[in-house]
Amino acid sequence: MSELIVLGYDDQAVANRACAAVQELGESDAVELTGLAVVSVDEDGKTHVDTPARRKGETALSATAGALWGLVLGMIILTPGLGVVGAAVGGLIGRLNRMGVDNAFRDKVQELLAPGSSAVVVMASKVAEDRFAAAVEPFGGTVLKTTLPEESERELAEQLAGPDPTA
Repeated sequence: MSELIVLGYDDQAVANRACAAVQELGESDAVELTGLAVVSVDEDGKTHVDTPARRKGETALSATAGALWGLVLGMIILTPGLGVVGAAVGGLIGRLNRMGVDNAFRDKVQELLAPGSSAVVVMASKVAEDRFAAAVEPFGGTVLKTTLPEESERELAEQLAGPDPTA
C-alpha cells in the first residue's frame, strides 16, 4: 500500500525546501519513497515537474515503479480539456479512481496548482506519520493525502508492463 501526499505552497522556493526535507526522510527509515517531485505552475499557467533524481542525474526507480509514478503524477496534474484523454488514458484514469485517486482528489490538487504556485508530490510505500508531519510542518502549506491499495498498485503496474510474453 502506498500513500500519495501532495503538499501545496504559494512559493516554489518553499516547495523546494519541503521537498529536500522529504528527501532527507527518504534517506532515513521514516519514509520509503516511490516517487518525489516538485510541480510548479508559472505565471502563464505552464506546468513544470522537477524530481530530485533529475536534479542529481540519477535513475532512482525501477522501470515499473517509474512508470507507475509517472502515470500517477501525470494523472493528478493533467489539466482537463487539453484533448489528451483518449480511451487508454480514460481506462487508466478509471483504474486510478479505483485506487483512490478520484476526480475530487485530482480537483483539489489542481486547485493547489494555480499560476505562481508549487506542490511537492510524494508517493511512499511507508510513512512514519509523526516524523513526516514534523519534517514538513515548518514549511506550512496545504496537505492532501490518499492511500493507494497494494492490490490496485500491482494491477496497474501489470497493466503498464503489458502482456506477459511467456504466457
